[in-house]
Amino acid sequence: MAGNAFTAGVKPGGLTTSTEIRILLCYLLQQAGAPLSRREIESALLGEELVNYFELASNLSELCEQGFLREEEGGYTVTPAGEEIADMLADDVPRSVREAAVRAALSARQFAYKEAQHHVEIVPAEGGGFAVQCSLRDMDSDVFSFSLYMPDRLTAQLTREKFIENGDDIYRLMLAALTENTALSAELLAQLGGQ
Repeated sequence: MAGNAFTAGVKPGGLTTSTEIRILLCYLLQQAGAPLSRREIESALLGEELVNYFELASNLSELCEQGFLREEEGGYTVTPAGEEIADMLADDVPRSVREAAVRAALSARQFAYKEAQHHVEIVPAEGGGFAVQCSLRDMDSDVFSFSLYMPDRLTAQLTREKFIENGDDIYRLMLAALTENTALSAELLAQLGGQ
């Protein structure tokens, strides 16, 4: 039962040893080619259920202390010593896990980039429920904004995530509708429906 503390939240095939997790972290940061924030690393590896949160936090910290990773301005990078580990030992981590981690990290980075442009604020509405205030920003000013009522926090949070992911398409769809460009509207709806 004691071992469960270190594997809780890890799907079958995920990593359960510190050695594998350390190799994966070095490999992931090497493949990223640019610093990843702690939030992006956590979103990628925990979202895919590849590692346990406590193991991730512990090993990330230890790799920095040992000089294999470096934390600068809120982002982690791999050092030459960490790259050497990734090059020599990457095959010790299953390929499916390595690929899933890299894909998830790229998605997390893309989400963070979009989150900087697609602003969403969730505020309690009068009489219950929540107002989800969405806006697209360019050069510190709103280009497009709207507010939706959602009956509960979970629905509001899901709406927030979808607007961050698809805000540009929603904006284009609104413009197509306002200009009565039915061909573009149909194309955009088909794209959004296929996701």
